[in-house]
Amino acid sequence: MRNPFGRAEPDPRPRAEPDSGSRTEPELEPGPGPHGGRRAAGLLRSLLAVVLGALPALAFPVPGLWWWAYVALVPWLLLVRTAPGARRAALDGWCGGIGFLLAVHHWLLPSVHVFLLVMAVLLGLLWLPWGVLVRALLGGVPTPARAAAALCAVPSGWLMIELVRSWEGLGGPWGLLGASQWEVPAALRLASVGGVWLVSLLVAAVNTALVVLIAAPGLRAVGAAGLAACALVVGTAAWGVGAPRPSGTVRVAMVQPGVHGGTDGAERRFERAEELTRGLAGQRLDLVVWGESGVARDPAADPALTARLTALARTVDAPLLVNVDARRADRPGIYKSALLFAPDGPTGDRYDKMRLVPFGEYVPARGLFGWATSVGKAAEEDRRRGTAPVVMQVPDGRLPDGERPLTVGPLVCFESAFPDMSRRLARDGADVIAVQSATSTFQQSWAPAQHASLAALRAAETGRPVVHATLTGISAAYGPDGRRVGPSVGTDASTAVVRELPLSESTTGYARWGDWPVYGAFVVIGAVCAAAGAGAFRRTGAGRPGRRARTARG
Repeated sequence: MRNPFGRAEPDPRPRAEPDSGSRTEPELEPGPGPHGGRRAAGLLRSLLAVVLGALPALAFPVPGLWWWAYVALVPWLLLVRTAPGARRAALDGWCGGIGFLLAVHHWLLPSVHVFLLVMAVLLGLLWLPWGVLVRALLGGVPTPARAAAALCAVPSGWLMIELVRSWEGLGGPWGLLGASQWEVPAALRLASVGGVWLVSLLVAAVNTALVVLIAAPGLRAVGAAGLAACALVVGTAAWGVGAPRPSGTVRVAMVQPGVHGGTDGAERRFERAEELTRGLAGQRLDLVVWGESGVARDPAADPALTARLTALARTVDAPLLVNVDARRADRPGIYKSALLFAPDGPTGDRYDKMRLVPFGEYVPARGLFGWATSVGKAAEEDRRRGTAPVVMQVPDGRLPDGERPLTVGPLVCFESAFPDMSRRLARDGADVIAVQSATSTFQQSWAPAQHASLAALRAAETGRPVVHATLTGISAAYGPDGRRVGPSVGTDASTAVVRELPLSESTTGYARWGDWPVYGAFVVIGAVCAAAGAGAFRRTGAGRPGRRARTARG
């Protein structure tokens, strides 16, 4: 209490002495309490982030809602920007990344089981810094400088995530945001300039501009300018970047034997492919392509098998590109190899698959993760890797000008997801890129359609026709502009089809300059970090906290 002069006087009321032995605590009211309520709210927010992070998966085949990609990140971005602190923003980014990876790779569940969740949790960590970046630039009431920086930095941060997880050991570049645009002609022209990376950058930029429009009404001019810039880029690519100039055609057959399971499935599949190939006789073919693992023994160790394949090439009067999944005769280990057989025998060209599917063809750190073989369909024995790409000369196959022989660059299955591999083949002189694939394990899932769609991007990036031949579908062929030639062959078909594909000797921007959008994203992120360190994006009203006031009781 205070006297009239403002000085504190002792309280005249008697003060109870503490009793350490007989003190009775007051009875608490029932309820979760403030800490329990915050934990529940945080858990719900994390679950919401998982759901919102999964939304972009609808833009990929099979749903194939390509337009959805341009708004799919908006709910997730709006959630992250409202995080009360950087730690919560990082957690929102992590949880959203988990949801994205689970949704895009859900078809792996029958094969890897619980390890899919482990993979999503670990790779989801890549979105931690992205969440912090989103909140730093878009949180609160953004200044014009922060909003403008967000239009460049948020898409660049997303591209950095795609780059890191594109490493083969982390699963490879499956589900890149730009890959959802494989059917959009303008996006294919954009890919010819900067690869799938440039398309991902554009899609993420549109989402970011929409968030600026929604979350910062006072900065709608900045958001509108961002959308206008994206539209200008797309328009320039669509009308300013021409399709590769045709330089003749090539007739390629794709042989899809269909599903044949059981202990003798490999032999029955071979016999069916052999039967279908014989039916192509007389069709003036330049090349016949079989799917992945179409041959279960190494012909180099089996003269009868070599003679059988040679006779088949002679029957159709065209070279036969087969894929062998077997132990090599000249070295230890199992390889997946593309071999070319001419009507007069094997050409001697051989390509061994270089990039293997984690867990499907080898187990990373088998000593640590070998238990995955007991809970899923992980590889019991690691496949061996090839050492270099190979461009094969097709015997008796000549370009229309007759000056040099036709060449083919083989890729095996998973390798068609890597933009750099097809770019290397095009630069090494491949006229046609042949992808030999098998998605039999995931027949009733989104995987076959997603895999076949990747060939469209590889064609647009390189300016070379791409043939995607599979054992069980989906098989498809694409011209050098990335557009599909003829209908695709579904997973329920057992057939052989012929496609007359345009050839082109044009060099695309991506083939010439490579992954320049990735390097640009590095520069943007570095510049934003430097500006943030200099205080350029300090939030309005943020000041140094004053000393806590002391009360009389305190």
